[in-house]
Amino acid sequence: MIRIEHLKKAYPNVTPLKDVSVEIHDGDVISVIGPSGTGKSTLLRCINQLEKPTAGKIWVDDVEITDPKCDMNKVRQKMGMVFQSFNLFGHKTVIENIMLAPMDLLGVPKQQAYDTGMRLLRTVGLAEKALNYPDELSGGQKQRIAIARTLAMDPDVILLDEPTSALDPTMVGEVQAVIRDLAKTGKTMMIVTHEMNFARAISNRVFYMDEGGVYEDGSPEQIFDHPLRENTRRFVRRLKVLELNIESRDWDFLGMAGEIVAWCNRNQIAPKLASRVQLVFEEATQLLVPALETPRVQAVCEYSEAEESAEWTIRYAGSCMDVTAPDGDLSLAVLKGMTETMEHAWQADEELPNRLALRIRRA
Repeated sequence: MIRIEHLKKAYPNVTPLKDVSVEIHDGDVISVIGPSGTGKSTLLRCINQLEKPTAGKIWVDDVEITDPKCDMNKVRQKMGMVFQSFNLFGHKTVIENIMLAPMDLLGVPKQQAYDTGMRLLRTVGLAEKALNYPDELSGGQKQRIAIARTLAMDPDVILLDEPTSALDPTMVGEVQAVIRDLAKTGKTMMIVTHEMNFARAISNRVFYMDEGGVYEDGSPEQIFDHPLRENTRRFVRRLKVLELNIESRDWDFLGMAGEIVAWCNRNQIAPKLASRVQLVFEEATQLLVPALETPRVQAVCEYSEAEESAEWTIRYAGSCMDVTAPDGDLSLAVLKGMTETMEHAWQADEELPNRLALRIRRA
């Protein structure tokens, strides 16, 4: 088991890990996902002490590896790491790359190291490449060799840092297939990946990292189908978010319209859908703002890249006011024509208790 308590890693200009406290159980296969720059790779590198934490403690079984007296070379014999770049020795053959660490670090006899190496090469489907040199292999083959080299040390824990990110898309599948088979062996694994379908299929746990730590920890079903927290939901649904705030009757209508256009262009939203995003905002605010005694409106648009759909959620202050109630208003008629659903909810304990959800009709 790996136990992490209040782990922090700070660099001069950024602090990717602010406070991480988690337990990783024997046999866990954990996919680590999240936006770029949220400390996913840093977490793995701290676990195997390639990066020294700024604060906090890490235990592997009962050994505190953050203790300066800890013999990390001994710990690393049971903790393998697979990097984005394959780190193979170019002047050695494939089988020599695999045999090297067991012979040098574990004192394994040459014949035994060779036999183990060939067995592992057969496991990753590359036995026929044993006498080739790394520069004679494709990227996918190199990564499979790197995995076999890690397995040659028979580690209890395997850390994989974006193992397919440097590969041509045509080679990703072959490496993922090897990792899927490896996940069935009962070894403890942590995999940093941007491949969401792969993470869902291979893991029994998923860490979503954001805001300097493990923002949400759950099963693949929870994280991908029923996330509990807002940033997780936005990430797994590939949501792009725009927030606009109105706090005066003299609000900058044209400026906000320009922000919407720029946001739609930046996220490459289809022109017809982009037009509806802008028009729904315009018509909704024309309904709302004049009717509010003191305008306090928060409008959030979420665009899903995966579904190519958009929705405005508009929250506003004041007493309960359902602007979707039929009254013959022209703006309301226009809104109904451009939306699939219009729903008003009253949440009395919220600062902005009125909530208007407008799901935009697909173009």
